Amino acid sequence: MLIRRAALAGSAFVVALAVDFVTKWMILNIVMVPPRTIEVAPFFNLTLGFNTGVSFGMFRDLFLERPLLLAGIKMVIVAGLLVWAIRTKSRFETVSFGLIAGGATGNVVDRIRQGAVTDFLDFHVAGWHWPAFNMADVMIFIGVFLLIASSLLPKRSALPVGERPSQSASR
Repeated sequence: MLIRRAALAGSAFVVALAVDFVTKWMILNIVMVPPRTIEVAPFFNLTLGFNTGVSFGMFRDLFLERPLLLAGIKMVIVAGLLVWAIRTKSRFETVSFGLIAGGATGNVVDRIRQGAVTDFLDFHVAGWHWPAFNMADVMIFIGVFLLIASSLLPKRSALPVGERPSQSASR
């Protein structure tokens, strides 16, 4: 069972990381050469930006000169999420933690490589712009959404993933 959960968490982790790497590579090497704003819809642009802070640019000044400190903190959190993913009994939670860890790792790799996270998704309404984000952030969001959804669903039997009740128990 532990191997199945590790494989499931690892698969979600790799999917999140791959989506992030591919989209950031395309943005940096194809779409944003030269850097510009591309209006995709009246409420959505592709705009290249680099975040040196934490979520929404918070603590930018604190980590501007220390990007590896933030990367180290995040990797400790990623390790904890992966352990949690393997230890949980819920497939939803296993996938959720894998997606969150994969997205966080994608942003950590950016921070180590270039000292900032590449952001390019820009949603806006009436002149107000949500802080730009990337597909790693989307993977983190999906993972958190799945965690919340799984906590709201009724709990099924307490059998470990992949086990079925024996026929003798039903007699």
